[in-house]
Amino acid sequence: MLSRRAFSGLAVGASALAAAAGGGWPARSAFAAAPGLREYGKAPEFTGIEKWLNSEPLTLKGLAGQVVLVDFWTYSCINCIRTLPHVVSWYEKYKDQGFVVVGVHSPEFAYEKLTRNVEDAIRRFNIRYPVAQDNAFATWKAYDNQYWPAFYLVDSKGQVMRQHFGEGEYAEMEAAIQVLLARRSAG
Repeated sequence: MLSRRAFSGLAVGASALAAAAGGGWPARSAFAAAPGLREYGKAPEFTGIEKWLNSEPLTLKGLAGQVVLVDFWTYSCINCIRTLPHVVSWYEKYKDQGFVVVGVHSPEFAYEKLTRNVEDAIRRFNIRYPVAQDNAFATWKAYDNQYWPAFYLVDSKGQVMRQHFGEGEYAEMEAAIQVLLARRSAG
């Protein structure tokens, strides 16, 4: 069985290989000129959330008109921990421009299911954006997700426009956020 780190590394490598080959699924669209933007389809709704932290319960329908980054993470995953400063920074930088981060905390281990432990992690990592406790992996399954961390960038119309698994591609993700916020403002 692969470790989480090895699995994330393989995912990042596969993503880079597909990009280098100039293709991947789905076929390139008119968004190809934008930083990694593609139409992946409608974003699944948050479902089966045990508890919302830093927020009242949210829905993607209720977030319509905003750009949303859905971040699947768990607080003891070193790969997730390394991405958090970037995610926190993006949230702080763009939250007043129509950008929302929703951290979907999907635990790998039993102790990660405890709300008090997640709350401690939220304080430790200075997370001010909404965090959904997905202890039963219902939202994880709705997204057909397989990785920690995993990012799904959703445009103001509710379409997943960028995906990234594992660490890295921080500049590309921020550029995609900027493009989608500009489209939101223009449209």
